[in-house]
Amino acid sequence: MIATTSTIDELIRNKNPFAGHIVVRPQQIWGKSYPDVPSINAHASDAVFHAVEQIRQGKRETVGITITAEKGLGKSHVISRVRHRLQKEGHTLFIYMGKYDDLNQIKSKFLENVVSSLRAFGSQDVMQWQEIAAALINDAKKFSYTPKQYTTTLYPNWLKKYSTRTIDSLTEAVLKIKPEITNPYIVRAILWTLSTTHALYATHWLSGLEITQAQADALGLPNSKNENKETEALSYVRQILDITSHYRVPVICFDELDFADISDTGFTAPQVVATLAKDLYNSLQRGILLLAMYPETWNEQIRSLPQAEAVMDRLVSEQANRQPITLNYLNSDDIFALVQTWLKDFYEENQQIPPHPLYPFDESKLKELGKGRPTLRAVIKWCADNFVLPPDVIPPPHPVKVYFDNELANVESSIDSLMEESGTIADALWLAFNSLIGKTLEGVTIAKIEEIEASAADQGFIDFRIVSNRRRVKIGVSVVQKDGRFIGAALDRLIDYRRFDITRGCLVRSKRINPGAALARERLRILLQEKGGEWVGLQAKDITPLLAIYFVWHNSETYELTEQQIFEFIEQQQLAINNPLIREILSDPSGQEPDNLTDDDLPMRIPQSNSNLDKIELTL
Repeated sequence: MIATTSTIDELIRNKNPFAGHIVVRPQQIWGKSYPDVPSINAHASDAVFHAVEQIRQGKRETVGITITAEKGLGKSHVISRVRHRLQKEGHTLFIYMGKYDDLNQIKSKFLENVVSSLRAFGSQDVMQWQEIAAALINDAKKFSYTPKQYTTTLYPNWLKKYSTRTIDSLTEAVLKIKPEITNPYIVRAILWTLSTTHALYATHWLSGLEITQAQADALGLPNSKNENKETEALSYVRQILDITSHYRVPVICFDELDFADISDTGFTAPQVVATLAKDLYNSLQRGILLLAMYPETWNEQIRSLPQAEAVMDRLVSEQANRQPITLNYLNSDDIFALVQTWLKDFYEENQQIPPHPLYPFDESKLKELGKGRPTLRAVIKWCADNFVLPPDVIPPPHPVKVYFDNELANVESSIDSLMEESGTIADALWLAFNSLIGKTLEGVTIAKIEEIEASAADQGFIDFRIVSNRRRVKIGVSVVQKDGRFIGAALDRLIDYRRFDITRGCLVRSKRINPGAALARERLRILLQEKGGEWVGLQAKDITPLLAIYFVWHNSETYELTEQQIFEFIEQQQLAINNPLIREILSDPSGQEPDNLTDDDLPMRIPQSNSNLDKIELTL
């Protein structure tokens, strides 16, 4: 759908794609994310993807990666990118923790986050828990069913036919191949997640939270009597991660660490989480720990921990010199890519096509913004604040346009007389072809436009030569509107390919050649039938815009225009590249005379005033 500018401007007045999106929220990490530009801070996300491959290939077991960046540089954007790409690929389980309500119960809170993270959908359009449950059953029973087949068909049928004996049998089968599992109820709860009726209660139990006794009895799961929830929580986490890591690589992410809370033991939130991450690193069979924080948090809090070296070795296990990965500030190229990506999504979602990819922003202002090396958040905020229509929503006209319009009006009013000026028409064609150097039209790549070196007697009969190096084509162009000896003399030169170094002669003319001009007619026959040349019919409507831009070029000094501006306008308006006359000159010759010619003996038409026409009375 191609929208009018007014429709787009109305959209801009009512919607702002940047407003309210300065901070990445958890729902953007799990659900529909902001438009992403993978090239921005690609080194950080690529480190995670590389680590996943290393673990999948058995080259590493556990990897710790820490990202440090100033506020607003895009730490959460990188995490969101990691989550969405890993979700598509389907080789991992993504676990995210970005909220730390009670530092004194960090292990219990982490268990809750592990369980809630695995409720999120993975690559197979089911919960990550269900992917693991299906993998456990397939492994134990040598089946090859998909999680969808279990949830939609198999489980409902089995439970209807066998009731809870289904889960009893499957749990026993899994424990036979997983003798290292010390808590069989964790396996049982995981298998219950394939039942849509029981999944919510099963995951609630896995979180370490109590369920009603009736629900516990129905699932065959005991409610915990252990008052030390912290110790039990870490045990649950370790077993869950051990089970899941057999089938997927766990990627455990700790985000939003930079806040001032302090635990009862006197440690800050980043220190508490870093210590937890160190313990997980030591106990994980395989997986990735990903942390994101400010540089000062790393330098002032992590480095000051007891046994700081042991912690840092695990949190930056793959990074050079045991230093965190740092994110970069944005440059102009990053900003252009970011803004274009966001706007592309915005306009496509609203089924609009903008005047240009950055509309309504000004490219020069975005470039200036990039010189300050802003943060990603600062750029989005600037875009939100400046996503408004400019004072004049119609872009300023090209500097050539006003002069072109004036010249076009002049040409149109005097086109009949101009059609007789062969030299002016040839000059207009010469300019048009020069603007096309390097481009390919009708299979001809225009390399250069050359003047014809000729003796005094031959000068003026062939106006210029179009050279294409690719096919070694050299087209000699001759515009001839005069009759009598002039047309005969021009055709005489136009068929002499050797002398004028051409491979094709092209006559440009709007009038017929008198049948009584025997010499001219014979030379025309040779050109069209023997030499493979062409006669291109000259039409007023085709040459008019080329004449207008030629007069602008001819008066460019007066108009204070550069040739570059004029050529830019020709390209922008497609005056040359889409001109039928230009294309016909370059196209393969037909060997025929044009059929849109005028008689050569008709007098030039004189424009007449129409001021008295409406006074004429008609008699019916």
